[in-house]
This record gives sequence, structure tokens and C-alpha cells, in this order.
Amino acid sequence: MDIFLTILAAFFVILGIIGSFLPVLPGPLTGWIGLLILHLTDVIPMNWTFLIITLVVAIVIWILDYIIPAMGTKRFGGSRAGMIGTSIGLVLGLLSPIPLGIIIGPFVGALVGELINKSEFDKALKAAFGSFLGFLASTFLKFMVALFFLGLFIVKIVEYQDVLF
Repeated sequence: MDIFLTILAAFFVILGIIGSFLPVLPGPLTGWIGLLILHLTDVIPMNWTFLIITLVVAIVIWILDYIIPAMGTKRFGGSRAGMIGTSIGLVLGLLSPIPLGIIIGPFVGALVGELINKSEFDKALKAAFGSFLGFLASTFLKFMVALFFLGLFIVKIVEYQDVLF
């Protein structure tokens, strides 16, 4: 049963890394679920304080994921339409077969959203750039936390490999 739980935990930690790029999965929270599952094994003990601290980090990152792109858009003079365009562009970019669609999609979506909302192209371009920078910053932050959770997972596996396998 411990090996099954360890494999399931690894799945969730890796899914957390993938989720740091996909808008439908809360990356760090998914990775934290992997750490919690690893804690449920009889072989690999973890401190509850450690789990609570990592949960708080995952929740803070999840909240910041919604705040940072909005701050980027607002900082560069954008509107709610730019944020909606960023989200739609992200989904379309993920689904499109074009290379780097996940990067191009949010920018184009924000630009289109701002153009629908505003008449001046320069302001729309500036707001789209701000939204795009906010999206990149948020994604980078989620990815780094998800990688950190993967590192914690690997350290625990290596530390208890003799008992587990």
C-alpha cells in the first residue's frame, strides 16, 4: 500500500508542476496534495508543522495567481476586458497547435480584450503587455513553488528509500 501511495503522491506532485501552466489546475495546491498523500504512508513520516506551512504557501500562491495578473494589467492601464481576454487567450493558446501558444495566447487575448474596450491601439498594447507580464510572473511563481514541492518529495523519497523499497 505504501508503494501505491508513493506513486499516487508522485502523480500529484508532477500534476502540480503541469498545473502551474494550466489555468484549470491549481498547481501548488495539487502538488501539496501529493505531499499530503506521501505523509499518509506508514513509511515516510512528515511533521504536521511542515505540512501546514507548505499548505499556507500553496494557498497564498493560489490567491496571488488571481491578484498578480490583475495588478500587471492595472499597472499598465488595463481594464477588466484585458484580464478576460488574457484568460480566453490562455485557453485558446493551450488548445492551439501553434508553437508557444501558451505564451502568445494571453498577450493576443489581452490585446483583443483591450481593443474591444478601448479605441486607442497604443493604450491597448500597453495594457496587454502589463497583463502578459502579470501572467508570466504568476506562472513563474507557481512553477517555482511546484518545483520546490517536487524537491521536497524527492528528498523524502531518497531519505526513506531503504525502508520504502
